[in-house]
Amino acid sequence: MGKPLFVRRARGVTPTEAADELARAIGPMLDGLETRLASYRLGGEVGGTVHIAGPSDFIYSKITSGLAPLMAQGFQIRLHTGNRERIYSLLNSSTVDLAITASMPDERSHGFARLLTERFLLVMAPHLAKALGKQPTEQGLAKLPLIAFDEDLPLIRPVWTALFRFAPTLQAALTIADLRIIQDLVVKGHGWSVLPDYQCTEALESGRLVTITPLQDAPTNNLYLVWKKASMRNPSIVHVRDFILGLFSDQAD
Repeated sequence: MGKPLFVRRARGVTPTEAADELARAIGPMLDGLETRLASYRLGGEVGGTVHIAGPSDFIYSKITSGLAPLMAQGFQIRLHTGNRERIYSLLNSSTVDLAITASMPDERSHGFARLLTERFLLVMAPHLAKALGKQPTEQGLAKLPLIAFDEDLPLIRPVWTALFRFAPTLQAALTIADLRIIQDLVVKGHGWSVLPDYQCTEALESGRLVTITPLQDAPTNNLYLVWKKASMRNPSIVHVRDFILGLFSDQAD
């Protein structure tokens, strides 16, 4: 520092005026650093930073709007998005504390709880449904542009098979790995697609979309909240986990 900070005494040392001035200058920054480090320590008080990974569409539709109480409690929430491989990679490397996935986790290494069961619905704009008639055929649907999540048609395949009793041999007119964009395109009448019910409920209720899939016959899939078992020693992660599960308590029974 270029100046003496302590004077040696018979019993210990005494800070100089330069040391007192330095302490006043850097004290708040050291306090902030200590607070941030405490948020990463296992067994600390509830609060701090918690990282959550999941599909971007689900996080947008079902998670973000419910996180305000956690932020009010002093949590800093960090959301990460990606496909199944990226989500599990983030979780297994401890980059994130909690993950949301549409695939069954390995119960030997992960704890998990079901959040909800999604139903897949074939949807389109009302004028397209009217043109197809009350009993749409595979030939009629095949003539309309298909808007899909990706080339493998992961959402289309189970619905098509349930409707027509054979696997689809379709090729998408447009693919985009974002259900929000797919819904927007379908609402505007640019084609048809398959969406999970949580994504399109509002558009169906408002009449902007219609579905030809009977709800009771719709293919289903579970979504899970997943965590590494060792992370449950951290009370902050436990608190956020239980809070998120509470958001879905009426849908997971």
